[in-house]
Amino acid sequence: MSVRTIAFLKITIPLLVIGALVLIFPKALGFVEMGAREVRYLWWMILLVALAAWLIWGLGGKKK
Repeated sequence: MSVRTIAFLKITIPLLVIGALVLIFPKALGFVEMGAREVRYLWWMILLVALAAWLIWGLGGKKK
């Protein structure tokens, strides 16, 4: 696979999974909306998203 294909998959697969989970569990969408409104109380959600981004793009870097 080319680098472009891998980058495309790294972006689309998580978005598809999140979309499927929202369709399967509608309450998850309400939870995310509440979290967006109450960020100061749910700061840990931001940390989890940052950790997920680091795991997706940080660990997939070039090997030394």
